[in-house]
Amino acid sequence: MFNLPIRTVMKQQNYLTAPPETTVSEAAELMVSKNVGAVMVIEQERLVGIFTERDAVFRVIAKGRDARSTRLAEVMTLAPQTVDPAKPFGLALLMMHEHGFRHVPVVVDGKPIGIVSARHALDPDLEEFVSEAQRRKYIQAIR
Repeated sequence: MFNLPIRTVMKQQNYLTAPPETTVSEAAELMVSKNVGAVMVIEQERLVGIFTERDAVFRVIAKGRDARSTRLAEVMTLAPQTVDPAKPFGLALLMMHEHGFRHVPVVVDGKPIGIVSARHALDPDLEEFVSEAQRRKYIQAIR
């Protein structure tokens, strides 16, 4: 699974996009309707940010902001890391693990074509992958 190209495991039908002016409340309603945990924020067809469930909790709810008036532009993660659809899925998983996020937009020439998330990996497979990555780092460190 980890060597499969990202294009074969990414969500193409269930990914969401919204403009930066979208309110957090509107984005949350979209996320619920599609049962997804992230919205890619798009301006002039290009990815400018990502808004996730975690952003809603940490940057909106915990800060006491009003979800009906707060715009995604105010609370999104700017210029998120992205991945090319031809890269192996394991690369996206490693990025998520090393940087502490759970969603990676899949882009071609700055335009989103899908998204991969940690949910795409089954828990046992992900644990095995993380363990193997850590083992390899340890071996490199002792060499």
